[in-house]
Amino acid sequence: MNYRIISSILSRVLAIEAGLLLAPLAVAAVYHESLTPFLLTILIALLGAGLLFLLGRRHTGTLHPREGFVSVTLSWVVISLVGALPFVFSGAIPNYISALFEIISGFTTTGASVLPAVEVVPKGVLFWRSFSHLVGGMGVLVFMMAVLPTDDEHSMHLLRAEVPGPVKGKLMPKMRSTARALYVIYLVMTAVETVLLMCGGLGWFDALTTAFGTAGTGGFGVRNASIGAYNSAYVDIVVGVFMVLFGVNFNLYYLILVKRSLKSLKSQELKLYLFVVAAATVTIALNIMHLYDGFLQSLRYSFFQVSSIITTTGFATADFDLWPSYSRALLVLLMLLGACAGSTGGGTKVARLVIVGKAILAEIRKLLFPRSVSRVTLDGEALDSDAIRNTMVYYILYTFIALLAFLLLSLEGFDLETTFTSVISCLSNIGPGLSLVGPTGNFAIWSGGSKLVLSLCMLLGRLEIFPVLTLFASGVWRRKS
Repeated sequence: MNYRIISSILSRVLAIEAGLLLAPLAVAAVYHESLTPFLLTILIALLGAGLLFLLGRRHTGTLHPREGFVSVTLSWVVISLVGALPFVFSGAIPNYISALFEIISGFTTTGASVLPAVEVVPKGVLFWRSFSHLVGGMGVLVFMMAVLPTDDEHSMHLLRAEVPGPVKGKLMPKMRSTARALYVIYLVMTAVETVLLMCGGLGWFDALTTAFGTAGTGGFGVRNASIGAYNSAYVDIVVGVFMVLFGVNFNLYYLILVKRSLKSLKSQELKLYLFVVAAATVTIALNIMHLYDGFLQSLRYSFFQVSSIITTTGFATADFDLWPSYSRALLVLLMLLGACAGSTGGGTKVARLVIVGKAILAEIRKLLFPRSVSRVTLDGEALDSDAIRNTMVYYILYTFIALLAFLLLSLEGFDLETTFTSVISCLSNIGPGLSLVGPTGNFAIWSGGSKLVLSLCMLLGRLEIFPVLTLFASGVWRRKS
């Protein structure tokens, strides 16, 4: 293990976080709020960055896969440990464990909150809370690669560990160019949504924080009633459409906008993703129609909630915990599925479902026709056995972790619906669950130990399990391979 190169990466991450904290500091200044929480956090971040820089300033050698995975995981842990401090220093969340849960929820774009009422929280703290979605949505290390000079060979290992989905690759010859291309598309889409929301009557603060939550598919709102507080069909449609757009693989946007290729629209994952959104929207609308004034109104609420859940954003315009059993059951299934690979959404990803479905069909064909050669393909390209095995192992690990966390949380004695959906919402990076953690509830009900378990679930879900598990692998911390 090359400790010096890991220290160097963590130093850069903390320095970037110190720079990012200037944004909520400026918002606090605009609203004449105390600047102390952010100034203290910036100072601590810079001191940590300086110490780590001294430890890693003479690093030599290359960044191997294990250093890449460990660096990514530790970067997310370190940025969260420091990022929780403004909540504590401001008094918004005095308990550090709860504050850590809140910021991990922000950076992992989960959107699960311990705050019973957000409208009383200082604007600067609310901005930092929502801004963490924008930072974490595309990835902390991807952002670092976009703004700082990095070695291309080193960057590939970092990108592999941080970008969600079973298939990863370069869009451009240089990894830094790839990271920049992704972030330009990401920020432009965020800016467009912000402008459209302001055109719909939202003030700049509400529009910007809502766009942050949509872009990162995070779901932290600045109103107690989430998006439902605006009571606007226009806002619902704008946010709903952009949630669906941010749930699409960003590689497809690059191919369409830069390469001017429409072949990406034939993506099997994209087709299944849009089909699931459409089918779930229509069937839920029919199921809840008796609760609203006609099919169009039920379609409005259904589309928004389906978009919010499948993209793992977590915004709400209605208390879907009161919907019929079919609608709630379908939403739970969408929690498990999630958005597309390479998007800012969480969940197990639609691409994995496509791979598993094709692998099952291939096995059935092999049983029926033993001498035939069955290949598993994705968008016309054959997948090797490693990709298929990785997908199968991921599902096994996801199930095992969910069951273990469910068992640990059940010790607190809450109902099964609350316990199960708390685990799934955190592991799939969604936010709201059902029952006590539904759209009108929050995660403050859990003890400090359970919050740490759920925080680990959020990190495992965002980094897709494998990078986090490398921290516990045998021999990974040895100095020599």
